[in-house]
Amino acid sequence: MLAKQHCLRIGTVKRNFVLALAISLMAISGCVRAKGERLRLATTTSCYNSGLLEVLLTRFQEKTGVKVDVLAVGTGKALGLARCGDCDAILVHAPCLEKELVSSNYGIERTTVMYNYFVLVGPTSDPAEIRESSSVLEAVKKIYGKKVPFVSRGDNSGTFHKEKQLWKEAAIVPIGTWYRQSCQGMAGTLRLTSELGAYTLSDKGTFLALKPRLNLCFLYSKKDALLYNPYSLIIANPEKFPHVHYPKAKKLVEFLNSSEGKRIIGDFGKKRWGQSLFIPLEDK
Repeated sequence: MLAKQHCLRIGTVKRNFVLALAISLMAISGCVRAKGERLRLATTTSCYNSGLLEVLLTRFQEKTGVKVDVLAVGTGKALGLARCGDCDAILVHAPCLEKELVSSNYGIERTTVMYNYFVLVGPTSDPAEIRESSSVLEAVKKIYGKKVPFVSRGDNSGTFHKEKQLWKEAAIVPIGTWYRQSCQGMAGTLRLTSELGAYTLSDKGTFLALKPRLNLCFLYSKKDALLYNPYSLIIANPEKFPHVHYPKAKKLVEFLNSSEGKRIIGDFGKKRWGQSLFIPLEDK
């Protein structure tokens, strides 16, 4: 088990207070929502930071007239909002936690719509020499062996759950001053990693979106099976929460699975970065 560590909360106190207040207000108003309210989608910071959601939801609104409010809080908090009926749907990337939500009857109609791969990023100098690693497990073992600084999100995000899986598969318990926990979203974690000249595990989309402002580069970005990163949309169960806008959420599911939705997902990133950041599931 990972040792408890003090989280680095540089510049996050005010933002966390605002987010907590917003979530509290949502919870208070959850059961009295008006019929015409917008669809509420809780999602990962990676989907939001990459810019994909803005493109998808703009077209979704044009096509259906359904407006969507996005709450980018990370997978763990998004799942928590679904359990409380404080959103209509979630778009997340932690398969084991998603299955628990559905099996406990708080979420329904889980649909995996796209995927990409996690990546290990770090300073160009690559002090742990992971660039030529034959597998991601070899890479994390090198980081551990040299005790080069590594920044973990340290939250309940899909990225953090994947990171914990990697340490476990490598038979490593990450303890020591070299291992830091940011307790921030992906963007904040990447900025801290850059400041410290450290390594971190990131989703590909957020890293590419922020790369021009970071002193980091891809160091392990192979399509390793352990780094497979599927994104699924789950609707909050309307039988438990009658105020959930099931018809609107269903329209979003249908749009993401449509040929147009898949085309937008597959094309996103090509013009700016010369590569797709997400891959529609059917193309795997």
